[in-house]
Amino acid sequence: MANPILRQKLASRQFITAPGIQDMIAAVIANKVGFDIVYGSGYWTVASAYGLPDAGIASVTQMVDRMATLVRTCNAAVVADADTGFGGLLNVHHTVQAYEQAGITAIQIEDQEFPKKCGHTPGKRVVPAEEMADKIRVAVEARRDENFLIIARTDARQSEGLEGVLHRMKLYAEAGADILFPEALTSDEEARIVTSSLDKPMMANMADGGLTPIRDAKTLQSLGYSMAIFPAMTSLAAAAAMESALLNLKQTGTSLSPDVPLFNFKEFCSLIGFEDVWAFDKKWAR
Repeated sequence: MANPILRQKLASRQFITAPGIQDMIAAVIANKVGFDIVYGSGYWTVASAYGLPDAGIASVTQMVDRMATLVRTCNAAVVADADTGFGGLLNVHHTVQAYEQAGITAIQIEDQEFPKKCGHTPGKRVVPAEEMADKIRVAVEARRDENFLIIARTDARQSEGLEGVLHRMKLYAEAGADILFPEALTSDEEARIVTSSLDKPMMANMADGGLTPIRDAKTLQSLGYSMAIFPAMTSLAAAAAMESALLNLKQTGTSLSPDVPLFNFKEFCSLIGFEDVWAFDKKWAR
């Protein structure tokens, strides 16, 4: 079942900040910090699980399996990247039902040609707007739970300009999308123009290193957004920390350094569930 919290927060106009979660270590740390909504990023999930670029290489089966594991591990509701729906209209239908059965709360579908590209890298091409609108109609019809929300993303900014974004957002809203996602806008002014164009919740992508300026939650809300994802933050932070630790080990021959903070091992054992294992072993010891 989809978690109703996302629909409830949107209805009450509470701004939503969702960190990207690339693997289950990030998931248990997010549990500790206390987020109620997280984002299952396609880019970073595929990079973490398979060491591959976000270029439509991972299959729907691989992505659903990964997202289902994320749902099982997270205390939070999961908003999941589903690329282009992994094909045509029939693929979209089955993708929606597979993600819903996995316990996802919202699914993001984009209007790129398949295979897609990361929204903040070169070479993106979009499908005709009506083709994407049909995908949204199919997605809306395929879902069984009203709390399972459909997010329509457009990558048209770089090929069709802001007018293309506005045209597509209007079509996708009319097709039944619950949330609109104008990807890779390049300024606050563009954000204001797009968010004021339709009375629909809109999502911002705060992709560190990408085309959109990074803004804080208060600023994004003032720009007219209802929610923001920060898909790259945990992955880039983890990569930087690992590089630092590995360089220290290579140079000094030890893991110990005041410049390389390490998470407490005993606490991590608890976060990952070893206390339940120890309790089980104690109960059944002979």
